[in-house]
Amino acid sequence: MGRTRGHPRGGREQVETSQGGAQAQAGERRVTYVLNPKDNVATALRDLAAGERVRVERDAAAGPAGTIELEVMQSIAFGHKLALVPIARGEPVLKYGEAIGLAGQDIGPGEHVHTHNVESQRGRGDLAARPVPGA
Repeated sequence: MGRTRGHPRGGREQVETSQGGAQAQAGERRVTYVLNPKDNVATALRDLAAGERVRVERDAAAGPAGTIELEVMQSIAFGHKLALVPIARGEPVLKYGEAIGLAGQDIGPGEHVHTHNVESQRGRGDLAARPVPGA
């Protein structure tokens, strides 16, 4: 069970996350959501503070199985993503079980994943103009 802390709007909040689709236990609140077992990112369901620790349940589809505990490395706004595992520069960032872009730089577990470090591959005319190696 995760640790609890006071919430600015009153009540207690569970500092823990759940795998997408898993039911939270009574009184728990998810703080992130993993949309697909293949994902290497989770979506923040509230603002996450740098230094905060969160736990994520996941299966082995895209990394280590079981519960992983992460330290949030930078503040992450509601709706933004955090890396669950190391993502090397040029590797796909997976959300919805699909690549949503390529890492523009190495991204460590717990780091903010957003437009500053992910390059979209959709609608990129500059990529279409590049010669295909071996063609």
